[in-house]
Amino acid sequence: MTRVRERDIDLPDGRTLHVYDSGAQKRYPVLWQHGTPNTGNPPEPLMRAAKKLGLRWVSFDRPAYGGSTRHAGRTVGSVAADVAALADALELESFAVMGHSGGGPHGLACAATLTDRVSAVVSVAGLAPFDADGLDWFDGMGPTSTAALRSAQEGADRKRRHEEESADAPIDFTARDWATLAGPWGWLAEVAAAGVAKGLDGMIDDDLAYVTRWGVDLAAITAPVLLLHGSDDRVAPASHSRWLAGALPGCEHWTLPGEAHLSVLAAEEHGAEDALRWLAERTGR
Repeated sequence: MTRVRERDIDLPDGRTLHVYDSGAQKRYPVLWQHGTPNTGNPPEPLMRAAKKLGLRWVSFDRPAYGGSTRHAGRTVGSVAADVAALADALELESFAVMGHSGGGPHGLACAATLTDRVSAVVSVAGLAPFDADGLDWFDGMGPTSTAALRSAQEGADRKRRHEEESADAPIDFTARDWATLAGPWGWLAEVAAAGVAKGLDGMIDDDLAYVTRWGVDLAAITAPVLLLHGSDDRVAPASHSRWLAGALPGCEHWTLPGEAHLSVLAAEEHGAEDALRWLAERTGR
């Protein structure tokens, strides 16, 4: 098993960012952006593939998750400043970014903001901006995910009440998603449990950010982008990546028929391992 080093970084505003680092300095860094609600532990199912490709995982707990201090009112775009501080602390001149689910928007925001440092980005099953022109944002989204994000539209207090009252609501996973959790990507259940172990603040702040303007200009992205999505995703509908593909000329867009929110990661062809290989090629590995 790959050894992961953990440390805390002091941020300029007094907050603490809890950081993970999985590899030797000679390997090229890939920043993992975690989903909602997760902690930032690097993706265990991709550790071996990353090592073979000469890649090093670095990651962090988003504010209010794990060991990172809450940042009330944060946006998708504001997290890029935390990433810049992480990169400075670890002396990373450049790095690639890979995000799943809620990590997808945060990865794209980094690429749009840190244009001189982000070399390539992969968004897997990610959301589009809430104000995406011409996108019916909730179309194709399952009832539990829709209700959770609708409540966030009504503000933090309503969102918190919704989560407290709906703790037993069924997740909008397909049968293929549930089957995926029985394999190596069952690791996601571990980081999801850790993501709410200290409370709901991280999840609440994430969802508030998703239904707020990101605060970045996607047109500023110059790094190569890969969008990966399952056609049957009911947590973050595939239409979100289709919209992003239209907004990001020149990006690559893989839609996997029959796959969904988690199963897209485990797909043997054009799944997460192939996406990681795509990333390695764009960084000269």
